[in-house]
Amino acid sequence: DDDIFSSAFCENSEKLINVHLFALAAKYYSLPNLGVCTPLEDVLEALKGDSEGATGIKPDEFMNNKKSHEVQVMSELIDSIANYCGIKQVIDIGSGKGYLSSFLSMQYNLKVYGIDSSSSNTNGAHKRNKKLKKHWRAYQSRGRENLKSQNLEEANNRPVESEINCKAINEELLNNASSLQNQDQMIIQDIVPSCGSIEMATPETSPETEADLVSGTQSHEAKLSEEILAVLNVLPADAVEDFSSSQFNCRELSEEEKVQRKMTSLKTKARKSSESNLYFPLTSCITAETELNDIITDLEDCMMVGLHTCGDLAANTLRIFTAKPEIKAVCSVGCCYHLLSEQFENQEGNSSELIWGFPMCQYLKDKGWCCGRNARMSACLALERVAVGQMLPTESLFYRAVLQVIIEEIYGVTKSDRHVGKTFSKSSSFIDYVRRSLKKLELDDSKLPDSCIMDYYEKYKHRMNELEAFNMLKVVLAPCIEVLILLDRLCYLKEQENVAWSGLVKLFDPVKSPRCYAVIALKSQSYS
Repeated sequence: DDDIFSSAFCENSEKLINVHLFALAAKYYSLPNLGVCTPLEDVLEALKGDSEGATGIKPDEFMNNKKSHEVQVMSELIDSIANYCGIKQVIDIGSGKGYLSSFLSMQYNLKVYGIDSSSSNTNGAHKRNKKLKKHWRAYQSRGRENLKSQNLEEANNRPVESEINCKAINEELLNNASSLQNQDQMIIQDIVPSCGSIEMATPETSPETEADLVSGTQSHEAKLSEEILAVLNVLPADAVEDFSSSQFNCRELSEEEKVQRKMTSLKTKARKSSESNLYFPLTSCITAETELNDIITDLEDCMMVGLHTCGDLAANTLRIFTAKPEIKAVCSVGCCYHLLSEQFENQEGNSSELIWGFPMCQYLKDKGWCCGRNARMSACLALERVAVGQMLPTESLFYRAVLQVIIEEIYGVTKSDRHVGKTFSKSSSFIDYVRRSLKKLELDDSKLPDSCIMDYYEKYKHRMNELEAFNMLKVVLAPCIEVLILLDRLCYLKEQENVAWSGLVKLFDPVKSPRCYAVIALKSQSYS
């Protein structure tokens, strides 16, 4: 096969002469065709066994379509891994605005620490999490109302059966009311030693009082058990008090309800004190040598996750996982390959003592393998999106290419630590684009007249189609370069003695989320 594909290039000039064969070769060496990925369905089945997962609540109302898709799929996998490993603590590396962290906390009752190097992201995550709780309560309440309406409609269609069920429910409710009071008494005794000062309804009641209790507190008990106690299992504890107080202030409370309110409040405080089921955004820069105990004081057995961790952060996440015994599993989806540091990219700085983003595995290190920035930039392109008609931004790429010629020929600059960024979207013309870009690069644009800028534009305008064809070839090659980076990370995990299982799993729809592959690993129990 290698001999066949090599004929895509001229043997003497090494130029590309067969584009079709080049595309076939690129497809042949892409992840879907290499057979190295583990299907997501197989992973979930192996982790869950016969157990049922949590009822899924779609986060569509809280996130855009892309983020909703990513969070929903990845959170289900993370919850399955956490349950399989018997852990409740999750560390989200590069958590950003906290989309994944907050959903894991609210939907799956996991205690999540979201760590991001940007304080603005962390502060934004705090504010967003507070707003999200309010929307989440409304979302949950609407779901319960729909369920109640459905149950009521079914009951009206079966009046005789409803009457029998109602009698059974009344008897069960009476038993549950007594049981609930006894449980609450025990909780209060554990929290408040001098609970004798708290007035409580006695569980010993006469038959007449029992009948009144059933009819007078049926709606209250139903709301309490279905709304408050159920929400306690979904929302972080500090969201509950606001919900309960705003829900019932609109009417006069009976003595039984006042007592129950006190009990619920004490339960909430007890849950707060244990600090379970919460999301904590933290600001810290994570490296391969980071000591998590310095950041998280109550670090326990946990798993590390990362949704689109940039550059070296994805590699460092795997290194921390293998080095720390408390971390039992990892699920990492990387991105921004162009930001990876490479050990062999600059020969003068290839010290083996430093920690690099690529290569990670010993096999590629021994070969001194290097991708280079251009290849890594190509790996970030989205072939699947182009395949469905989402074409490359040819005009902005053309602007950037001509700008490169200008700054080399006029200013003699071939390399800069500064970036142009998203200047194209803010520019009204090519002249405006060049001048904005030169300011960002801290280059004097006063010596460059408009006529000179337009001369460069006209000189290269006829090559725009050529540029588009070149970029399409880069898109075709992108999956092959991504394969190299992902397999390097997988091989690194395979080399570790304390890793029981590791694999590559395609999590997302690549059209919605081009960086769709997760690196997953579980620790060996003997190394726990």
